[in-house]
Parts: sequence; structure tokens; C-alpha cells
Amino acid sequence: MSDRKAFEILAWICVVIGVNQLGFGMIVPALPLYASSFGVSQAAIGMAIAVYGLGRLMFDLPMGQLTDRFGRRTIMLVGTIITAVGSMLCGLAGDYTQLIIFRFVGGIGAATVLTGAQVMLADISTRRNRGRVMSIYQGVFLFAVGFGPTPGGFVAEAFGLRMPFFAFAVLGLLAGLVALTRLPETRGANARAQAAALDNVGAAHSLLTSTGFVLVCLVSFVQFFARTGAIFSVVPVDGHDRLGLSPSQIGMALTVGNMLNFAVIWVSGWLVDRYGRKLVIVPSTIVSGLAFVAFVFAGGYWGYILGAALWGIGGGIGGAAPAAYAADLAPRGANGITMGIYRTIADAGYVVGPTLLGLIADGAGASQALALTAGLFVVSGALFGLLAPETHLRRGAKTGAT
Repeated sequence: MSDRKAFEILAWICVVIGVNQLGFGMIVPALPLYASSFGVSQAAIGMAIAVYGLGRLMFDLPMGQLTDRFGRRTIMLVGTIITAVGSMLCGLAGDYTQLIIFRFVGGIGAATVLTGAQVMLADISTRRNRGRVMSIYQGVFLFAVGFGPTPGGFVAEAFGLRMPFFAFAVLGLLAGLVALTRLPETRGANARAQAAALDNVGAAHSLLTSTGFVLVCLVSFVQFFARTGAIFSVVPVDGHDRLGLSPSQIGMALTVGNMLNFAVIWVSGWLVDRYGRKLVIVPSTIVSGLAFVAFVFAGGYWGYILGAALWGIGGGIGGAAPAAYAADLAPRGANGITMGIYRTIADAGYVVGPTLLGLIADGAGASQALALTAGLFVVSGALFGLLAPETHLRRGAKTGAT
């Protein structure tokens, strides 16, 4: 595939994901308060966030395999439809139990569309350009999620906490329309035969016994743990309860951080392709940990913004380096199962983070929950730096997209 064709496909992937994730970002400042409106605890609020990740966790790997059977484009299209239905039902929820059920449906949709997108990215990229390809995708993804809280906060204040969910449903349908009309299929002509012949058990065993693959999955696990458990749950509620911030102030702070993320992520892609994956992953992980130190010691709005800014910079520096590293290690013909396993382990953090940090925040306070998050970043970054091999400079390794 020519670079021009690959980047044309990348552009349409980014449109689909950008529209879809804008809707996701809109519900970020509203969701904790919406769940709280049903009269539940911080731990239950965390569960409302975590159950979305549970849907992703349970369906990431099956969807990765289904992309090899039915095609990437088909899976992404189905995912946008499921996302729209789940979001609409969340907005119509009559009680906390219904909200939990419908959030799980939304999580299934997210697993479907996001896994399809990452497999498609692995298809169109090579080790030479994978960092830049995935950083462009990640930049659009995070820009949409990061910008979304600002209109989402204002929509919630003006029209109620349910309205951002309806907006997400509409945007999900728009993303599906783009996928239907503009996205080509990237599965190779012989991919069906490869998928049938591939020993998925053998590929999974190879990946899960690879030190580098396990450690990059740990790094991504911590990132998702922090994003959903802290940024999407503990941090907004702590800002509201301890610092007296409004939904729009919380949304604006998160947007500031994500704008910084968007500003530096383009440099990340160049660094990843020029100097390797580890040089980017390790420092970005440490900076992300420092963000939660700043949140712990925030005494007002500016301290809160500092934490959000460090979070954005750390994530931006890291960009899509972990996903590029994982794709580098894919056995030939196994892009689907590789990215499915990678996303499954990462999404386990999506489930564990809100639940565990919610329990800690209820029992010991938000500061202890955020301090634990900072420590996990330091540990995962140190282990990766010490033990994981560099993949970018290796020669002769088999990959699914070289």
C-alpha cells in the first residue's frame, strides 16, 4: 500500500473516531454527577464508569478476531450503531440499575469500533511510519475526548445531565454514516485464509510470554486505570466537593490539559519513529504520574489546572507509542488477535480503576486514591524502562504490518 493511500485511509479513520469520541468526551463531566443524582456512593459512581470498561474488556478480544473474519470496516460500523443505542438508553435511564446496564451496552459498542480502528491502523502502517500514523490517530482521539468536556459541561448546565448522552447518540450515528460511506476495507485479499490458518492459541502464547508485550500492556493498563478511575471519576468529584468547582470549570480544566496533549502529540510520533518506542514511553509515564501528585496538593483552581496540564503533557508525549510497540510485536497475520489482547489488558484498567479508586476515595479519601495512581505510573514506567526490549530498531522480526 502506498503512503498516500495509507494516509487517506488514516484521515477517514480519524474522522470516524473523532466524531465518535467527541460524543464520549461530552459525557465526561456529566457522568459522575448524573450517577450521583441517583443517590449512590462514590464507589457506585465509579462502577457507573467501570461497567463501560467491562463491556470493552469482555468484547475487545472477540472483536479483534471478528475483524479478521468479517473485515475491519464492518466491525467499526456495527460499533458506532451499538454506541449510539447505548448512549441514548443511558439518557433515558430511570434508575441507577438501568444506567449500569445501558453503560455496559455502550462499552460493547466502544470495544467494537475502537478495536476495529486499531487493527485497521496496524494494517496500513509499517515500523517505519507506525509511530506517526498512530500518533495522528491518537491526537485526533484525545483532541475529541479532550474538547468534548467543554460543550458537554455547558450542555449539562443548560439542558440537564441527561442531554450529553443524547448528543453522544447523535454523534455516534454520524460516525457510522462516515464509516459506511467513506471507509475502505483494509483486510488483505488473503486475510480470510490467514485468519483460518492462524493458530490463535499459539499467537496468544507467543505474545503473553513476551516480556516486552506484557510490560507495554501493563503501561497501558495503568494509563486506562488512571484515565477512568481518577480523571473521569475521582478528580471531577474531588474538584466539585473539595474545591467547589462547577461542571463547566471541571470541563474547562480537562479541556486545557487535553489541548496541551494535542499540541505535543505530533512531536511524539516523530520521536517514536526516529529514536524508538522506549525513549518516549518511559518519560511520558513518569510525567503522567506527576500529574496526580499535583492533583493531591491542589489548593485551588490553578493547582487543579496544573494537574490537568501535566496529565495532558504526559499523555501527549507518550502518544500512541504503547500501541505502536504492541503492533511491532504482532506475529505475521495476527494483527487482530494482537490488538485484541492488548486492548483487553488495557481495558482491564478501565474496569479496575473506577471501582478500586472509588472504594479508596470512600474509605480513605481522594488524596490517597490519587497518590496510589501516581505510584502505579512510577512502578510501571520503571519496569518498562529496565526490562522491556526496544522494538523499533530490531531487524528481521516477523510482524503483521511491516
